[in-house]
Amino acid sequence: MMRPTVLSRRSFKLALATTMHCRTSHRGHDHQKKRRLKNINSRMKRLKVEMEEISEEQKMIKEGQRQVREKFEAIELECEQLRKETVLITQQSVSAQIRLALMFQILKARENQDFSKASQLTCALRELIARENQQRKL
Repeated sequence: MMRPTVLSRRSFKLALATTMHCRTSHRGHDHQKKRRLKNINSRMKRLKVEMEEISEEQKMIKEGQRQVREKFEAIELECEQLRKETVLITQQSVSAQIRLALMFQILKARENQDFSKASQLTCALRELIARENQQRKL
């Protein structure tokens, strides 16, 4: 037959103190755990906000890059147009110089009464002007 365990007053107080100590130390541990979780959650929230801010900044940077690219492309097109115009003006200048030279030679030939040479130069000038007019039409 088993006898129920009888605790003396002293052993009862010891058992009670041990149980209470375990409970109170466990409560302290829970409090620290909650505090740590709170800190982690607040850090997570801060990181999330920072990530959103960074994302917005990246979007703004991308938009700025797009705008710069568009402006650069527009400037490149304008430069190409200016190059074409410069080439055209140069060609026109050369053509005008050639015509002036021919006219000057025609005047010199007439002054020297070399009418056959003046006639040849006049024909050359007419052909040059006709070619230039045809090129402009194209």
